[in-house]
Amino acid sequence: MSDATTAIRFPCANCAGPMVFDAESQNLKCQYCGATQQIEKVLDEPVEHPFRDGREEDLDRLQDWGTRQQAIHCETCGGETLIPAGQTTSTCVFCGSPKVLSQENVRSIRPESLVPFQVSRDAALSSFARWKKKKLFMPNDFKRADVDSQLNGIYIPYWTYDTDTYSVYSAEVGIYHYRQVTRTRVVNGKRETYTATERYTVWHPTRGDYGRSFDDILIPASGHYNSDLLKKLGDFRLKELEGYKPEYLSGYISERYSVTREEGWEKAQSRADSTIQSEIRTVIGGDEIRNLRIRTTYDAITYKHLLLPVWNANYIYKSKTYYYMVNGQTGTVSGRVPRSAFKITLFTLLCLGVAGVVIWFIASHPEIFASTS
Repeated sequence: MSDATTAIRFPCANCAGPMVFDAESQNLKCQYCGATQQIEKVLDEPVEHPFRDGREEDLDRLQDWGTRQQAIHCETCGGETLIPAGQTTSTCVFCGSPKVLSQENVRSIRPESLVPFQVSRDAALSSFARWKKKKLFMPNDFKRADVDSQLNGIYIPYWTYDTDTYSVYSAEVGIYHYRQVTRTRVVNGKRETYTATERYTVWHPTRGDYGRSFDDILIPASGHYNSDLLKKLGDFRLKELEGYKPEYLSGYISERYSVTREEGWEKAQSRADSTIQSEIRTVIGGDEIRNLRIRTTYDAITYKHLLLPVWNANYIYKSKTYYYMVNGQTGTVSGRVPRSAFKITLFTLLCLGVAGVVIWFIASHPEIFASTS
């Protein structure tokens, strides 16, 4: 392993060799003699910290990672990781660039808790191999080949927010009604009358209030990853959170958060607003709603900082770099794969051919569709 991947070292009691966190046993495991050491559990329930906008609270305590940290900044992609002070790394774990700089004076709130890696490197590679075989329009040689991936186990930072909300709203709700009306039309050059059903909307004013509590609104604190790819990793099981201990980071890298608590809360509030609006629309009911106005107050806002496990990988196909991620807890895969221009063109031509046949058939047999209209 490189210095980057042996980010925190714990000596083995048997041989003094380096021990790293083992995803299968959920313990520390010696890389030399295979001895294991159990990690003491320190958390019953995650602690929620009060959120005070614009104020810092007990930073000395919240920034204690258990080991002195230094940040490694990549000048190419902008990614930042945390490794113990005194260690060095020559490449970026995100993009592989050698343009990395060490930055001292790390002032980052340490995680309150984390989900330990439960998917090993080999299992992550197997998940990717199964995933890529299901993707459409890939080149045949890529689909059959074993991909040489550069895999790094990274703990990605997240914020979670809890809050109680109280909303008052006003709107106009529309109810559909129906009536029979007489109309005229021209058939075979002759005017005739017929009866049709017409829909109209009756609008009524409505107002009310709505209370709602939110628990663990999960917001990525990483500005490095594509948000769509992170969403496609699936839901992490936050019920399996463990209290932060530096032993869990042994053998892995932790990313330094680049989204502040305040920025994270803005994203969480936007998500809560969207949920509240959707639920109030359901409460109002009706067939249509217009001029909906909602005023919401947020109380008892708390937050916690946590780390979630992800295998971050890149590979090269025909001189182009592709990226994918594997959920380190569930094995869910999200990423990009090469596309075959030939397969895409062939599929497009096939769709155009089918559409052309359908249009020709409709044009050649107007009597069939006229009789069913």
